[in-house]
Amino acid sequence: MKIYVDASARCDGDGTEKRPFKRINEAAKIAVAGDEVLVRPGLYREYVNPINGGTKEDRIIYRSVEPLGARISGAEEVKDWKNYKGDVWVTRINNGVFNGYNPYTTAVYGDWYFAKDEKHTGCVYINDKALYEAASVEECEKAEVYTPSWDQEWSKYKWYAEQDGDETVIYANFAGKDPTKEKVEINVRRECFMPDKEHVDYITVSGFFIEKAATTWAPPAAYQDGMIGPHWSYGWIIEDCEITNSKCCGISLGKYYDEENDHYFTTKHVKSPTQMERDAVCRGQYHGWLKEKIGSHIVRRCNIHDCQQTGIVGRMGCVFSTIEDNHIHHINNMMELGGAEISGIKLHAAIDVLIRRNHIHHSTMGVWLDWQSQGARISQNLLHDNDVPKGSTKLEGGMESQDIFIEVGHGPTLIDNNILLSRYGLRVATEGLGIVHNLILGSFTVVGDGTDFTVEGKSQRRYTPYHIRHRTEVAGMMTILHGDNRIYNNIFVQYYPVENDAPATNSYYQVVGNHVWDEYPTYDEWIKQFDLDVAKPDMMKLAVGHFGHLPVWIDGNAYLMGAKPWNREANKLVDSDSKVTVELTDKDGKCTLKTNIYDLLGDFKDGIITSDILGKAFEPEQRFEDRDGSDIVFNVDYLGNHRGTDTIPGPFADGGELSEFMWEDI
Repeated sequence: MKIYVDASARCDGDGTEKRPFKRINEAAKIAVAGDEVLVRPGLYREYVNPINGGTKEDRIIYRSVEPLGARISGAEEVKDWKNYKGDVWVTRINNGVFNGYNPYTTAVYGDWYFAKDEKHTGCVYINDKALYEAASVEECEKAEVYTPSWDQEWSKYKWYAEQDGDETVIYANFAGKDPTKEKVEINVRRECFMPDKEHVDYITVSGFFIEKAATTWAPPAAYQDGMIGPHWSYGWIIEDCEITNSKCCGISLGKYYDEENDHYFTTKHVKSPTQMERDAVCRGQYHGWLKEKIGSHIVRRCNIHDCQQTGIVGRMGCVFSTIEDNHIHHINNMMELGGAEISGIKLHAAIDVLIRRNHIHHSTMGVWLDWQSQGARISQNLLHDNDVPKGSTKLEGGMESQDIFIEVGHGPTLIDNNILLSRYGLRVATEGLGIVHNLILGSFTVVGDGTDFTVEGKSQRRYTPYHIRHRTEVAGMMTILHGDNRIYNNIFVQYYPVENDAPATNSYYQVVGNHVWDEYPTYDEWIKQFDLDVAKPDMMKLAVGHFGHLPVWIDGNAYLMGAKPWNREANKLVDSDSKVTVELTDKDGKCTLKTNIYDLLGDFKDGIITSDILGKAFEPEQRFEDRDGSDIVFNVDYLGNHRGTDTIPGPFADGGELSEFMWEDI
């Protein structure tokens, strides 16, 4: 059945084509498996709460009839502004409009939140651009530059809210603009399109413009909301949408709500937040965390931007999902929020998640896979400018920047055929990586570090789960030993100058290359420790090997402009003298890369990498393979072209193709 919705309808109808509903949520109350909800262009200021799910054979489809023509907003327009003083205006909002959830009294806070607890989930917008929250009316009046911001001139636009009985009083400095003549809106609703109950499965949301919601801070051991998301469900498709101006997260792919585990560390203090992560994983089994019941979502061809925590977040509910062909940009640029959950894509337990062909840029961080990225693959993505711009100061509690961060996982995690152009390329506080055919201008960081804590001189190891292969069930837990990495056929360029004198032991040194693995053993060196020819092993003797660094395999890489190789790499190209040029242009949504790198490679080649060459990640004993268990042959490049019988390093099979289309905003 087709159900029709039209915001311009004269009155509420019955969902037929001649008498459409005025609101999407009216359709969401009656839609069942096999139904298609057709939403005509218009502005829908509402929260859509789907009641029913579809089936594998008969999905429920919510479709904007005109691409991006149907606009779902969590905000309300405010026209009743009165001049307070100078450029500051004031309005009074009756709290009834918030329906029990007042964003102007709801603080952004919780587990893993490190910035000052002074921001709220509310926001004020003028002409679709968010203002900065001030701590007082006086701060609004001063309109001083907020130096951590990536757009410091705009940071003079401020708002402040306080309570007066049953009213919220909002002051705003519009920097000379008259709010009675401009479009001014405020956050009202927490979410735009998200079921309030779990297991609402097989829903497609296609072609909507989704904006301005008062979403809450979404750490992994808490309920995670976004402006849109499946809650704790199976088989959603979110496609061809524009998603912007979420206070915290744009799309949420998880997790379940568990009152006993929700923000446990922040509210109860007595167990460490790391222990709460382990609890959340184990409690997930009780909440139905199985391959057949949770995850397997698709997020594709979406434009996700100007959200202040993440573009896409997910804890456990993201498993077996595909995130592809999205444009994710300008995430956390206001720098009002700070903590360990900020990135263009931030996933925990990204089991068998595929992240491919995305364009991620101008964000505090590009992709962050935290805990249990077992079977995850990051492939054919373009990442650049994921670094705080010059002139912006570091936010207290803010995160460091890099294109990709893999944290406390046991692998196998694949990073292949990507273009990583930011100052810091890969943060690797983890083990079990396969890094193949990438172009990397920035350095590795946090090698051999960033996983454990030292409390009063005692090491507190961060034991992390690993899983039955291609499943969610926990197979075991182990600390991170570091290493177990395969690094083949990449191009490393010392493109950015080293701006400090920090020693190589500094976790954020800036020298590019694989020299950071010099102290790690080869496989032959590592395996000798275990006396495999001895019938009865000596437990204490072997303990040294059991808790030492795992081996690394590194070969076939090119090192340019001062990037340094691994000291035992056999087949490599090193050219420290030639100057590398890299120019990325973005015109009308098309990106083109111009570089002389492929001229410098000459006739240097290496063999085709396969799953058999990469082998198994040590702890889960799982091959570097496709999520259906089939082999991967890395004979397809960034553009999808075939590599042939041998190959040059980097993401392109033929450097001459760089003048052609590289990434297009779909």
